[in-house]
Amino acid sequence: MTDEELLHAETYRDRVSTVTDTGKRKWVYALKPSGKWFNYRRALAYAYLTVFFVLPFIKVNGMPFMMINLPAGKFILFSKIFWPQDFFIFAIAMITFIIFIVLFTVVFGRLFCGWVCPQTVFMEFVFRPIEWLVEGTPTQQKKLNDGSTTGEKIIKKTIKHFLYLFMSFLIANTFLAYILGMDEVVKMIKEPIANNLGLLTGLIFFTLLFYGVFAFVRDLICTTVCPYGRLQGVMFDKDTMQISYDYKRGEPRGKFKKGETRSDGDCINCHKCVQVCPTGIDIRDGLQMECVGCTACVDECNDVMETLHFEKGLIRYASENEISTGRKFHFNNRMKAYSILLGILLVFMSILIGTRKTVDTYISRVNGQLYQEMPGGNISNLFEAKIINKTKEEIPLTLKLEDMDGTIRLVGADQIRLKCESINIITFFLEVPHELLKKRSSTIRIGIYRGNEKIETVKTKMLGPFI
Repeated sequence: MTDEELLHAETYRDRVSTVTDTGKRKWVYALKPSGKWFNYRRALAYAYLTVFFVLPFIKVNGMPFMMINLPAGKFILFSKIFWPQDFFIFAIAMITFIIFIVLFTVVFGRLFCGWVCPQTVFMEFVFRPIEWLVEGTPTQQKKLNDGSTTGEKIIKKTIKHFLYLFMSFLIANTFLAYILGMDEVVKMIKEPIANNLGLLTGLIFFTLLFYGVFAFVRDLICTTVCPYGRLQGVMFDKDTMQISYDYKRGEPRGKFKKGETRSDGDCINCHKCVQVCPTGIDIRDGLQMECVGCTACVDECNDVMETLHFEKGLIRYASENEISTGRKFHFNNRMKAYSILLGILLVFMSILIGTRKTVDTYISRVNGQLYQEMPGGNISNLFEAKIINKTKEEIPLTLKLEDMDGTIRLVGADQIRLKCESINIITFFLEVPHELLKKRSSTIRIGIYRGNEKIETVKTKMLGPFI
């Protein structure tokens, strides 16, 4: 190694790749990648973007396929409505998702970051291509940024940032459609601006937020802001598959000279792997927090190896054990434990979703009301039923007393008809013969029927006189 390389090897971990030794921002001008892995990533990214922008328009039975309305506490997933009362299902889903991420990271490293993370997908397949289109190659971009202000520079910068703002506005509107629904967003667009100033302010804020992230913050999200990169250090082990440099095969590095017998390793120190990296790291320095597993360096190195007629795979997906000992990947006990836990959570969540009720009923006595003795020896209590209808249709219901004789008399209505997507409050008197109440507070069961179909049975308490 040269003195410069030795110094780099000793100091590169002292700071992240996007900061200079003086503490200033180091702007990354990454080359446009190409190759087999990049083609796979591009196909996946385009599929991802298509789903992201199209999904808000998809409806099933008149309902959005997916909507997460946090202000209203209403969630629609796969055209099924979930209310705050179903929050425990989301809690289990979040725990399941976290376990999945941990398992995925333990097995595949930061593959999620490089392949499906929204930050990476939008940056590498939307905003960076705009930059390449308008400002040219990374070398031309650097020259433009370092050069003096000219008419050409003003025009190019104006076009680029206008397109950045437009895309940010489109992304913000799409996110709004996931929250409110596409119909509501279209309705807002048609209405006067004064009717929706609050939402417009929020839309402008998120547009500027996305614009700032993709135009200026960029790779700092991956190297500095995102906590996932810092957590990976405690989740990786020696069997984790990651983007690895085969130092046994590549070292010592040396320039390639055609026709000479080569005594050095296969790495010819061309720095193509560094030039194409979107976070500006040198993968040959070993595992680094900033590596997002995007495979750009794999494609570039394979291209060089193919040109030189060397074996591909100097940089590849491999575990530390595979590089150091040659042992192939195996599913260790830690991975098995996470897999079992993930399987249990998935089964449990599936059961919760499968048994989830579309009508939830809560019945209790009206506070402050005692029992009444009615003519004929009956005892009457006043009850209030809160019935949540989670569907988009009105539902006729009937209340029936289970396991004993009695009469239910509705207050202010002849029949119960639940309004769609709402909490319905029903007040009724329940009369029971005196002799059936054996103690001061008796447990009773009320059946909730839709026609002849029993939806559920609700237990509550009824007061009576001392026997």
